[in-house]
Amino acid sequence: MNTIYKSHIPSDFPESSRVWIYQSSREFSPDEILQIEELLVSFRNTWHSHGEKVRDFAQLLFGRFIVLMADETLTQVGGCSTDFSIKYIKNLGKDFNTEFFDRSQLAFIVKERIQIISLDDVNTAIEEEYINGDTFYFNNTILTKKELLHKWIIPVKESWLASRITSFSKI
Repeated sequence: MNTIYKSHIPSDFPESSRVWIYQSSREFSPDEILQIEELLVSFRNTWHSHGEKVRDFAQLLFGRFIVLMADETLTQVGGCSTDFSIKYIKNLGKDFNTEFFDRSQLAFIVKERIQIISLDDVNTAIEEEYINGDTFYFNNTILTKKELLHKWIIPVKESWLASRITSFSKI
């Protein structure tokens, strides 16, 4: 699996730019990807905060993750504009019959593919050696561009998940 995504992230945004990652419960088809990319352009044209246009970035990565980024050095993203983005993503979920807000579904790279494993099933996946400490994990809890570039796709053993796994001997 090609995990080179950093070239898609705008280099002219500060490292402190705020990031939100929304993971789809399913992978999108090529036709859906084109539609979603068009809708994200529409979103970018309408995202404002306190009457000011948000300097933003919105991209679908790996056919499954919507990444939103806002340069808050120019315009702070307030509660109403955050609510607007959440509503937009929820509507995309309805339109494309997917869930973007189920944080109990975790994404890993297993056998060169993105595999979704429920948080409840992670220990079993480790015990069965489906994943281990070196398995790459999509850490969707990141908050900044710097973290997106350096801490989004990391080995399980370097993630918040490592402390919650009971099968430490397998990691």
